[in-house]
Amino acid sequence: MHNVNAPKEYKLSKLSSYYIFTLLFLLYFFDYVDRMIVTSLFPFIQKEWGLTDTQSGLLVSVVYWSIVAFVFPVSILVDRWSRKKVIGIMALLWSAATAACAFTKSFPQLLMARSGIGIGEAGYAPAGTAMLSGLFPPEKRSRMMGLWNISIPLGIAVGIGVGGFVAQHWGWRHAFGLVAIPGAIVAILFFFVKDYKTVELVKTVESSDTRKKQVKMSKMDIFREFIHTPSLILTNIGFIGCIFANNAIITWLPTYFHRVEGIPISEAGMKTGLLMLLAIVGLPLGGWLADMWFKKRVSSRLLFPAITTSLNAIVLFAAFSFLQGQAQYIILLLMGILASAFAPAAITVTQEVIHPGLRAISYSVCVVVQNLFGASMAPIVIGSISDAYGIKVAMSILPVFLLISALLFFAGSFFYEKDLNKVEKIALECED
Repeated sequence: MHNVNAPKEYKLSKLSSYYIFTLLFLLYFFDYVDRMIVTSLFPFIQKEWGLTDTQSGLLVSVVYWSIVAFVFPVSILVDRWSRKKVIGIMALLWSAATAACAFTKSFPQLLMARSGIGIGEAGYAPAGTAMLSGLFPPEKRSRMMGLWNISIPLGIAVGIGVGGFVAQHWGWRHAFGLVAIPGAIVAILFFFVKDYKTVELVKTVESSDTRKKQVKMSKMDIFREFIHTPSLILTNIGFIGCIFANNAIITWLPTYFHRVEGIPISEAGMKTGLLMLLAIVGLPLGGWLADMWFKKRVSSRLLFPAITTSLNAIVLFAAFSFLQGQAQYIILLLMGILASAFAPAAITVTQEVIHPGLRAISYSVCVVVQNLFGASMAPIVIGSISDAYGIKVAMSILPVFLLISALLFFAGSFFYEKDLNKVEKIALECED
């Protein structure tokens, strides 16, 4: 007999799933538009307020500092309250903060508004990642992560392009106002999607009569989820080298082209931008290939990042140690694809080997680790080596970081299936 009071499983129609995915994609896109648009406005703001390059750089850095500071507490809200409500509120907050930038009258005011953007964006990546993990089955997760993350390079490219154009014709304040509106509209739409209920933090234990029962997890149980999962720890640390290398290239490759190849800095910037835009190929291709292999071999979830990261290390080694000119740039195009190919599968790992009620928190840990030790350290470390030994030597050591990451992913692959099998099996329930 059918129980009318039985919880409804969170299994949406294909149309509903892809509608939510589209909204998540658009929000990530506008997230990066709002985050990076300021870089193309530097000349205009500097001219009006007389800012230094250091002050201008702070307008970007403050966003990342806010994200690192707030990502963990916001992710707890995501996992323990509601994904869609937190996402909607955060998107409205970062859109409002972007709009506020248009009304600032001084550098400190603009810096505060920019920090507000970071607070709003703090938990979006973990929240969106957790939501996608619930929407799609394991055999599709990596490719959907790959497709979702295409929004990042697209958002960066559009933010930089639109910002400069609008600023030149109507002023830099209008640029902030213009990009704030669409994100707010999508944020409002997100409040009306169908989410899954907050997953109870329970674990299955055997009672004295050998029957299995569920008990509430203690804080120590939650802590053990993270420290007793080797594949998760190795994946999080593996992210560092990959993100370090990627951020070093974004930051210093234009300078490398300018100093070593004698290319004008404006052209060097465009050539670097094109390489980074190839993530549009690398992300979905990496996700699709990882999912195809996952169907045949579970450990491929980490073997794939290990292989693509190793290949990227070889490509960079050849490019910076043996090649120059057009031959070097052609092989660097392959780097543009390989640099992001590891990410869909590696991100999926942070969702699959952890309790379903801790998915956002799990990815927030990864975000903190990769930003603190990878993204934020790369410009300083490579800059220091460049000062001491030259930019060519500095760029030539990047393969070392990638090889270390590849070894960490490879080591994690030996633990992955065991970690996956011990995860608490909890069916997601559709909210009322």
